[in-house]
Amino acid sequence: MSKPASKATASAGPNNFPKLHNAMWPGLVGKGSPGAEPFIDLDTMLDLTAKAEVNGTKFDGVDLFLYDPHTSIDIDDDGIKKLADKIQSKGFVVGSVVAPVWFDGSAMGDETKRKNWVTAVRKACRIAKKLRELGVRPYGLVRIDSAASVTDWDKDPKGNTKLIAKTFKEGGKVAKDHGERLAAEGEICWGGMHSWKNMIRTLEEVGMPKVVGFQADMAHTLLYLLGYNATEHRLVPDTFHWEPEVFHKAMKKMTNALRPWTFDFHVAQNDATVKGSGDHEKTGKHCPVNDPNGKLNVPRDAGYWLRDEAGKVTKKLQHICWDGCMFPNEVMMRQETWNNILAAMIQVRENHGWRA
Repeated sequence: MSKPASKATASAGPNNFPKLHNAMWPGLVGKGSPGAEPFIDLDTMLDLTAKAEVNGTKFDGVDLFLYDPHTSIDIDDDGIKKLADKIQSKGFVVGSVVAPVWFDGSAMGDETKRKNWVTAVRKACRIAKKLRELGVRPYGLVRIDSAASVTDWDKDPKGNTKLIAKTFKEGGKVAKDHGERLAAEGEICWGGMHSWKNMIRTLEEVGMPKVVGFQADMAHTLLYLLGYNATEHRLVPDTFHWEPEVFHKAMKKMTNALRPWTFDFHVAQNDATVKGSGDHEKTGKHCPVNDPNGKLNVPRDAGYWLRDEAGKVTKKLQHICWDGCMFPNEVMMRQETWNNILAAMIQVRENHGWRA
C-alpha cells in the first residue's frame, strides 16, 4: 500500500472545511506514571501546535483532555475564562473535549462507578458549554468511553452491553441538557466498544442517535478490521497480508456501518500492532504520520469516513483532529513532527473537504 508523504510538502488549497485541530492529550496519555515518560504540559503542546506551518497554513484549533495537569475537571469559571484566553491568544479555537471517565468511574461498574462516570460527563459538559458561551468553541462535542475491560464485559455480553447503554443514555440526557453531544471512541481495550459490531449494538441499545454517537479514530478503527478481542467480528481473513483489494473491501463494510453514527473524527496512523505505555491499557498505538510501517494512506483513507457510500463529501464534520497518543516525548518535541502532521491534515482536507 502507498504511504503518505514523508515531508511537509502539501500546499494550501481552496478548501477551508473541515477545520484542522491538534489533540492536546498526547501530552498526558501513557505519560507521568511510574516507568513512563513525564507529562508534556499544555503550554508546550499549544506552542508546538502554534508553531506548525505548511506553506502559510496553520492549525485552526485544539481538542482538550479535561484532566490534570492540563485542565482540571473541577476548574472554576475564572479558570475556564483564563483557559479560553490562553487558547485564543494562540489563534486557536476549541473543538471537542474529553471527559475523564476512566479514573473513578465505569459505565459498566457498580452503582458508585456508574454515578462517577455520569458525574465526569456532567462536569465535562459544563466546561464545554462555558467555552462555547465564551465564544472560543464554535463546534465539537464531548468524548466518552465505557471505561470497562473487555474481559469483564465478556462474562455477560448481552447484560453488560445493556448496562453500558443505560449509563451512556444517562450521560446523553446530561449532554442534551447542556446543548452538547457525546461521542464514544471505539478502542479495542474498552468493553462493549471493542469491535465494530459491538460498538453499533451499544449505540443502538442507547437509542439516542442525535445525541450519543461514534468518534472514529483511524488508528483504532483499523484494528477493528483485524478482530482484536473480538475475532468473530474480524473483517479480513487470517491470511491477510494487506492486499489492497481485501483492505478496501473491509474498510468499505466497516465505515458504511459506522459512518451514520459518526459525530467526530481523528486523523491518525497505525502500524497494526497492539501495545501500551505506562499504565495505559494495551491498545493500538498511534504512529507518526510518515512512519514507514504505517498501514494507512492517511489522506486517501480518511475519505472512508468523510465521504458517503456514493463517494460524496458528507460535510457532516466541522472539524477533524490529529491524534498521536503515546509518541515518545523526543518525537513530540520535534517541530518537524507537527509540520508533517499538518501537511497530511491539509491533504485530507483538500481530498475530502469543502469551501464555505
